[in-house]
Amino acid sequence: METRRLRLLLELSRLGSMRAVADVLGTTTSTVSQQIAVLAREAGTPLIEPEGRRVRLTPAGRRLAGHAVTILAAVEAARLDLDPAAEPAGTLRVAGFATAVRAFLLPVVAGLAADHPRLRVLVREHEPAEALALLACDEVDLALTYDYNLAPAAPDRTVEATPLWTARWALAVPGAAGTGVTGGAPQVFARFADEPWIVNSRNTADEDVVRVVASLAGFTPRVAHRADSLDLVQDMIAAGLGVALLPADHPVRPGVRLLPLTAPAVELRSYAVARPGRLNWPPLALMTRLLAGRATR
Repeated sequence: METRRLRLLLELSRLGSMRAVADVLGTTTSTVSQQIAVLAREAGTPLIEPEGRRVRLTPAGRRLAGHAVTILAAVEAARLDLDPAAEPAGTLRVAGFATAVRAFLLPVVAGLAADHPRLRVLVREHEPAEALALLACDEVDLALTYDYNLAPAAPDRTVEATPLWTARWALAVPGAAGTGVTGGAPQVFARFADEPWIVNSRNTADEDVVRVVASLAGFTPRVAHRADSLDLVQDMIAAGLGVALLPADHPVRPGVRLLPLTAPAVELRSYAVARPGRLNWPPLALMTRLLAGRATR
């Protein structure tokens, strides 16, 4: 049953005249009559009966008009809920890498509690490939991902990516080993060609960057250890287990030194990724806008 026919029936129950319905809805009496007749065929029972020169609803018509109130209200509620300008409400599921969750998503979520109490955010920590897989099977609504300028992710036309922030990365080495090391990224890498390298265990992006810069320096890095936690990577470096990439602005503990990487620079690029057409959903539109705003501060 089409909602426009239900609306005609509801107005007829209220106004009692097809002419009045036509006047109110800006159509013709014959159109109202034809659409009510179609609705009756869809319902499988007469919905109106003559009453002098007018018509009235049959018992079935009155029951269907009662249902129409509920149906049309639900449709209007759904329309408002999906209106990009509507108040965000419902449950938003987000999967993202740890840095994005800790530094960007959590502060945004904290602010939402007061400003948008009808919006609930569910958070999952995942590396980009994992988050994108969850997005593809509709287990999350938003994926926070990253790639590097020296190891860009392959274009994917099945998703929409909104750029968020970029961050310079450096080479983290044991403190004493970094003394006197200068030059561009290949020269810095070359100084540690014989050292073990530490890379991510659940994503290959940083390993790809390490191999790209190492190739410019003329060697193949020996990947010995894998870890996801940046704090754990620092512990491993301080313990003398190897060298690794870390954010250039990341606080370092005693025993770890960050060496700048230039010519070429190493930059992490982050994104908010959603399925096509979903960014008009108010909760998703709001979250993407807030994350982008926080990233530009």
